[in-house]
Amino acid sequence: MVRLTDLSEAERTHLEQLPCQGFDTEPWVDGPPLAERRVAMISTAALQRRDDRPFLAGAADYRVIANDTPAADLVMSHVSTNFDRSGFEQDLNVVLPLDRLRELAEAGEVGSVGRYHYAFMGSTDPTQMEDAARELAGHLKADGVDSCLLIPV
Repeated sequence: MVRLTDLSEAERTHLEQLPCQGFDTEPWVDGPPLAERRVAMISTAALQRRDDRPFLAGAADYRVIANDTPAADLVMSHVSTNFDRSGFEQDLNVVLPLDRLRELAEAGEVGSVGRYHYAFMGSTDPTQMEDAARELAGHLKADGVDSCLLIPV
């Protein structure tokens, strides 16, 4: 993993000066206990099924990943040359912890796992993703999902 101290001064300064959104610590909405919730995941790792179209630079859309998709059928089409894929290549759970979420459901820690999970291209300006995010929210609602695990990569 690259550390800020490993980067050139120009790269380090650029990254340190990027704005970072802050959020309140209170939940946005109330809901049932976690053991009763249906959970899906949304990753920004630019994941897709092998037979799906790859993400292009600046892509603001998303890809659908069925819960039963084998890890070997997923690829990452993140376009940044600075992006380290080695963790993903060793274990999908680094960028989309499907196995861990299933284990939580089996243990009764979460109520159930959504039928689908979703991936965006993380290097895209989030303001460009609003239309896709609204569309995705409709899919989550149709699947009965009431909680999402957001996985920034």
